[in-house]
Parts: sequence; structure tokens; C-alpha cells
Amino acid sequence: MSSPLTASPSRCPCGSSKLSRQPYYRWRKQQVTESELVEAYRANALFDAHRDDPEFGYRFLVGEAEAAGQRMCERTAWRICRDNQWWSVFGKKRGKNGKRPGPPAHDDLVKRDFSAEDTNELWLTDITEHWTA
Repeated sequence: MSSPLTASPSRCPCGSSKLSRQPYYRWRKQQVTESELVEAYRANALFDAHRDDPEFGYRFLVGEAEAAGQRMCERTAWRICRDNQWWSVFGKKRGKNGKRPGPPAHDDLVKRDFSAEDTNELWLTDITEHWTA
């Protein structure tokens, strides 16, 4: 008696696994494309490099994957790392909405009063960034 995995095409092993025939044969007919295989090899190389050095970002992982025999551009490595959520342990922390600013860095020693009695009475600008004669 043959095993269900080596069954002939006329015999469907769906009976024991409670699958219908059509999805089984659709799955069996589906082939892995060459580009999917190449991307899987690249993802394996990136994952191995990331597992060895989790502090590396995708740019350094490209070099490690190339040393392992899988050449790719940085954009491809970024996409694979993003899709699999392989981030560097030194990633930037995202700001939170509604975060309040801290105390001022220093005191206002000149006590500037920028209130005006009427419109066009007081104009403010930083002239240090404009050249003057």
C-alpha cells in the first residue's frame, strides 16, 4: 500500500484529511516560481545574518548576505526585512501623539515683551540669517 504523499494522480489522498478534491489539486498544480525561490534564498541569508547580529540594520545585512552568496540591492533587503519585521535592536523610537514638551532649556534673561497695541506696530524676525551691509 502506498503512502498518501506518493499516491498516484488518479487517487486523491483527500479522503483521510477531509479536504475536497478541487482545492487539493489546485494546490498540487501550483508551482513555485523562480523569483519566489530567489527571494526565499535571500530572506534566509538575511535572517541568518540578522540572527547572528541583531543590532545590524538592513544596509549591513546586505553585506552579510552577499558574503553568504546572495547578492541583492539595499532596497530589496529593506523590503524583505520590512515584510518579515526584522528590525535593528537600535531602532529609533517613535514619538507619541499628545506628548508634552519639557521645561525650557534656559531662562528668558532679557524679559522680552512682544505685545503690540495695534496691528503693524511690532514686527518680529531673526535677522541673523539675512545678510545686511
